[in-house]
Amino acid sequence: MFKALILEQGDDGMASASVKEIGEDSLPEGDVTVAVEYSTVNYKDGLCLSPRGGGLVRAYPHVGGVDLAGTVETSDDPRYSPGDKVVLTGWRVGEVHWGGYAQKARVKADWLVPLPEGLTSRQAMAVGTAGFTAMLAVMALEDHGLSPDKGEVLVTGAAGGVGSVATAILANLGHDVAAVTGRPETEDYLRALGASQIVPRE
Repeated sequence: MFKALILEQGDDGMASASVKEIGEDSLPEGDVTVAVEYSTVNYKDGLCLSPRGGGLVRAYPHVGGVDLAGTVETSDDPRYSPGDKVVLTGWRVGEVHWGGYAQKARVKADWLVPLPEGLTSRQAMAVGTAGFTAMLAVMALEDHGLSPDKGEVLVTGAAGGVGSVATAILANLGHDVAAVTGRPETEDYLRALGASQIVPRE
């Protein structure tokens, strides 16, 4: 038995969440069972945990959590063995498929990647899906010629999960970051991340 944050739908159609003890036979089908060590709280997780599932949850009961990091317990796929450290982001996990808000997850091997050398599972989830997304975006911009001498970089939604990490990464790389936000109270936070100018969303 292990603990999971289970979303269940009531007779009125509204969902609620509670921590319950469940067995491995409750887990969905998959090639690899992972002992989950960390997950993050993503915007999509907030939607899934809402009374109507944010339009993302397809079936109840459900376990949210769009990402996870942990240790392989069992594997039917030769790419992974018990004891391997792994990370999962994306693949509609936490929306369509059960996600990381449980002490165990059973997933498809194709959805996993080995934990990068030098990172702990906690550090991987401190970066999380939002940080990973932000880094991919910065790398794509660099592939298209972005460099600090090309002028300002405008980051929209700069106070959000992806935007705040993108702001910090770009500033750390020497870019002049103009941070767009609809929340003026976040100015000090954005400047602490490295934004050189704050642009009101309107």
